[in-house]
Amino acid sequence: MAYQILLNLFIAILWMLLYNDWSVSRFTMGFLLGIAVLLVLRKFRKEPFYLKRVWSIVKLLLLFGRELVVSSLTVIRHILRPKLTIRPGIFAYQTTLVSDWEVTILSCLICLTPGTLTLEVSPEGRTLYIHAMDIEDAEHLREQIRGTFEQAILEVTR
Repeated sequence: MAYQILLNLFIAILWMLLYNDWSVSRFTMGFLLGIAVLLVLRKFRKEPFYLKRVWSIVKLLLLFGRELVVSSLTVIRHILRPKLTIRPGIFAYQTTLVSDWEVTILSCLICLTPGTLTLEVSPEGRTLYIHAMDIEDAEHLREQIRGTFEQAILEVTR
């Protein structure tokens, strides 16, 4: 992936040198030309195209932003109610993520989302113990984490 990014930047700078024009528009045209060249050369190399992974990272960030806003509004709604009707609890979450890096990203995303907190990761790294501010159905929370954060992390890392 890093090789493709550097090659794309090299093509963009070479394009600017050929035209002797150091403007942003010339760099953009060279960058787009580099993307086209890399798409053609992709057939000769086994590694996946780097913009696919960049798009997965953008989707993960947008997903986190959406979850951050939704959970923040939920926490605010609970705080502003006259009577506190939360059901806090701790549940175990079995993850399919394998590497330490993936589990760390998942636990950080859970901690950064208001209303949830990763308390501990088991020694084998497959079970996360999560505290949630309002647990109506622990299985629903597991499926929500599996369908959002874990799926997006898998797209980025594999």
